[in-house]
Amino acid sequence: MTLSRRRVYVLPTRAGVTFALVLVAMLLGAVNYANSLAFALTFLLGSLAVVSMIHTVRNLYGLVFTAGHARGVFAGETANFPIAIENPGRITRLGVSLELPNQGALLADVAGGSTHWVELRLPAERRGRLRLPRCTASTRFPLGLFHAWGYLRLDMDCAVYPRPAGQRGLGPLVSAQAGQGAEHGPGVDDFASLRNYHPGDSLRHIHWKAAARGQGLLTKQFGGEVSRELWIDWETTPGRGTEERLSQLCLWVLEADEQGLAYGLGLPGLRIDPGRGDGHRRRCLEALARFGEQP
Repeated sequence: MTLSRRRVYVLPTRAGVTFALVLVAMLLGAVNYANSLAFALTFLLGSLAVVSMIHTVRNLYGLVFTAGHARGVFAGETANFPIAIENPGRITRLGVSLELPNQGALLADVAGGSTHWVELRLPAERRGRLRLPRCTASTRFPLGLFHAWGYLRLDMDCAVYPRPAGQRGLGPLVSAQAGQGAEHGPGVDDFASLRNYHPGDSLRHIHWKAAARGQGLLTKQFGGEVSRELWIDWETTPGRGTEERLSQLCLWVLEADEQGLAYGLGLPGLRIDPGRGDGHRRRCLEALARFGEQP
């Protein structure tokens, strides 16, 4: 979003109004005593005020604000919304402020021809999707006599996962255990082959040398004993209410990911096949965050 002339508003600050009243008093005094030096000083200060208003508006005009990627957080934490402030001009913009309703303001200085990143912080109180509300970009540069501002409506949201809570321990959910008596097949021990990359595969298993040779993204497959696999299912989850059961499922997903297990997630109307890695964990957590939303 670019702050054009029609998007920038300006009004005098309290200091600006006081300054204007002082100028009026000085002008009345200059008229009463017919003092040419008082006239000169009054008009000089008035012209400086007009020039400062032009610079205040110019400090915002033309700035480009771009929404970044907001990472998911758990309920009760603080969500960070990264925003890039791009200054396409050659003049440095000083004292640019970004502010959310009922939140503290962030000040930034953006050099000419550069981009400056800031992060707006917003409490994530409830599970679901947290949208970035309308924020305000403003400045009082250079003298503080005028306040220029513009409203920013950026299409940006953040996934708020359920708060992890409940019973710890995955023993009853494990369907196959690595070790003595486990079946042989795809596992985690010895390299077996390469296959095409699928979204959600662990970045540690990507064959980066092949990608550097221009052969595309390939994922390493390993053989050996079958790694432990479990199903995390809504129907077998203890809890009285919806949020309590979602918190329990969230805790089990995090525990399974920490232990390197291949796990699947079953929700009413949704079934995610077993997998592992950061992409799989994020897909499961986002499914828990969106549970119950209207399509």
